[in-house]
Amino acid sequence: MHSFLLAGGGLGFIFMMSCLGAATVFFFRKSVPAKIQRLFLGFAAGVMIAASVWGLLVPAVETAGGWIPVAAGFAFGVLFLLGLDHVIPHLHPFSGVAEGPASRSKGTTLLVSAVTLHNIPEGMAVGLALALASQAGTGPEAYAGAAALALGIGIQNLPESAAVSLALRQEGAPPFKAFALAALSGAVEPAFGVLTVLLAVQVAPVMPWLLAFAAGAMMFVVVEELIPEANPETGKAEHSNLGTIGTMAGFLLMMVLDMALG
Repeated sequence: MHSFLLAGGGLGFIFMMSCLGAATVFFFRKSVPAKIQRLFLGFAAGVMIAASVWGLLVPAVETAGGWIPVAAGFAFGVLFLLGLDHVIPHLHPFSGVAEGPASRSKGTTLLVSAVTLHNIPEGMAVGLALALASQAGTGPEAYAGAAALALGIGIQNLPESAAVSLALRQEGAPPFKAFALAALSGAVEPAFGVLTVLLAVQVAPVMPWLLAFAAGAMMFVVVEELIPEANPETGKAEHSNLGTIGTMAGFLLMMVLDMALG
């Protein structure tokens, strides 16, 4: 019960940040400028890289007792997202590139599918970190690292959901529908977070596998989606370091949070 209460608080926070970001569609009608999009995408990439390493892989190594659960869990996470990427039609919200099977679905549906895929490993990561903290002890030091992870993911959810809701608005969706769809895509985070907590609590020995699985899934999203879209191929005159700067800023934030709180 303690694990579920703790997970509920952390997962509720990241979902609230997604909703706040989605609500910007009520105040702005234009899409996010390309330069700002690159900065936000890079920031999300940096946060997820750092979260994968310190929030997931390091605890997995410490609790695994060997390299096989960590390596296998990481590989399964990559294959899981790769499989979803191939079987679910989706449209990347920033590049406009459609992937997966051919579909007659509207652009709004494909946009929501893409962001939902992106959010699955984030929810798993926060849920697992909170479950691991609950198993480790009841003192505040046991929860500091999990709190840092939830805070970092929540911060990057804010601009991400804002960009998605505005992109849906540009696709022709009414403001409330754009808000609801962007918020709904964020709801997958607490859903998958609770599922992983259920599994981790019931079968404690699988925790290293699950931690590494979430790390692999997050790294797949970073390499396959975030970094390429943060640093698109452009002409020499249009080259920008904003995506790289955003990645470094996100990584630095998570590093500071982990050291200050964990």
